[in-house]
Amino acid sequence: MSIVERDADGIVEQLDWPATRLRVRNLRTSFRVDGVQRPVVHGVSFDLRPGECVAIVGESGSGKSVTARSLVGLAGRSATVQADELSIHHEDVRGFTARQWKRIRGRDLGFVLQDALVSLDPLRPVGREIEEALRLHGWGDRKARRERVLDLLARVGVPFPAVRAKQRPDQLSGGLRQRALIASAIALDPDIVIADEPTTALDVTVQAQVLDQLERMKERGASVVLISHDLSVVARLADQILVMRGGEVLEQGTAAQVLGDPQHEYTRALIAAVPSESTRGHALTPGAAALPAKPEPGAVVLTATDLVKRFHTSDGTVTTAVDHVSFDLRAGETLGIVGESGSGKSTTARLALGLESLDGGAVTLLDRPWAPLPEARRRELRSRIAVVYQDPLSSFDPRWTVERILSDALRSERFATPGDRRARIVGLLAQVGLPESVLPRFPLTLSGGQRQRVAIARALAPRPDVIVLDEAVSALDVTIQAQILDLLAVLQRESGVAYLFISHDLGVISHLSDRVLVMKDGVVVEEGTPQDVFERPQHAYTRALIAAIPEFDPRAVAAASTPESETAA
Repeated sequence: MSIVERDADGIVEQLDWPATRLRVRNLRTSFRVDGVQRPVVHGVSFDLRPGECVAIVGESGSGKSVTARSLVGLAGRSATVQADELSIHHEDVRGFTARQWKRIRGRDLGFVLQDALVSLDPLRPVGREIEEALRLHGWGDRKARRERVLDLLARVGVPFPAVRAKQRPDQLSGGLRQRALIASAIALDPDIVIADEPTTALDVTVQAQVLDQLERMKERGASVVLISHDLSVVARLADQILVMRGGEVLEQGTAAQVLGDPQHEYTRALIAAVPSESTRGHALTPGAAALPAKPEPGAVVLTATDLVKRFHTSDGTVTTAVDHVSFDLRAGETLGIVGESGSGKSTTARLALGLESLDGGAVTLLDRPWAPLPEARRRELRSRIAVVYQDPLSSFDPRWTVERILSDALRSERFATPGDRRARIVGLLAQVGLPESVLPRFPLTLSGGQRQRVAIARALAPRPDVIVLDEAVSALDVTIQAQILDLLAVLQRESGVAYLFISHDLGVISHLSDRVLVMKDGVVVEEGTPQDVFERPQHAYTRALIAAIPEFDPRAVAAASTPESETAA
């Protein structure tokens, strides 16, 4: 049955109501702060049909997650949610009570959050949590529910479901927790699944498994609202895309239209900021100056020879985290180390930094012994190697201002006057593109991108020869990530600093690295140039990693569009 209605501008619109599961018109959400209602989302409208995915993309603070929570009645007590229309299965949910929302959540609506460790109850096994969702809606008896739990875990790709069902979230990997959360969300086969950043920070192969599950839901007729800042993920799943910034929808249309022929400059900036092999040697930030030419690498500054690291657990189990890993790093060069969680890449970084004791092998820094030496004998060289972590906030003293953080990093340098010291600090800020006005601010008052720039300035302060970057951009929005990657490229060309770059993001690794090591189970399984490793992989594991990367080529998206698909959309 079709219904013809006239919107506020008098435009006649024909609606296929039976095929519309979720209808949103002019959604507005505000929060009461200090007695004042502050708008966070305004003007979101879309329809969601069977077997369709509507993706909402944007960076942190864009309002996309608030939009998702507003759709399921979870915006929070201080929120005011309004809409010209908000209906689920043609039922007006704008005035729903908590009891009414509880009735349809789980049954009609499934909600998958990003952080499964926080979302799942840490005190009970995941199987019991999934069973609870069934019990609350009166589904089956105890035996039937337990059988259903095992079936759900198997359906989302959890190995040994009978064993995993008895384990608590902290006993599972990130990928297994995320799949358990999806199992809980789809326990009652809801028609609508809302997934808020379901793959952020997951390894590429685990991400592929989660995306496979969402794709299978679509094939079975489920409708998906996907919240993400990852355009590669969006390109794989989305039929319709909304691009948000500052709580507003800047661009909206089919995936082919938005990704293949973006109209808004912000959308174009998001697409341009995606790093890949094709962007190597080029700035990712629109309007940025061309990167200076990169000189040939210089002398070897860091050497790792047959590094071995073992960890002993309380039950007597011995795990070899790093197994005879060797590499050289030259001045002005970036060596990327890629692999999944548990591959040993971060442990390798800590061994190179001298932050973990070695069980075998040796590290030399600037042709001088570095590890395994006691810290007292390393002190003279400590300032020549620095580190930037994924989460700079946890590495800062929250009571210190930016000025004190950078001043502390310069403690090994002697300055004639306090003015000279401040001039050096201001110069460091200028190097990383920050104004002098941030000096009196505390880390908590800075944005994620600003904090990472301060972390890089701190690492640069003692003029190191080597900087180890451990997942240093993986938690950043795509345009902020692009700015940091451009900054790192310029700094390297200007100073000749060498980077040991650790990441699970193959796009970032291929964009920035001169050479790549691929690690699995503590072993280097492949190494070479980005072209060799990513275009002509020799090892089966490398091929599996590359196959798991969601493809994102805006031109291919546009070319794949057909008149039939556009008409259907």
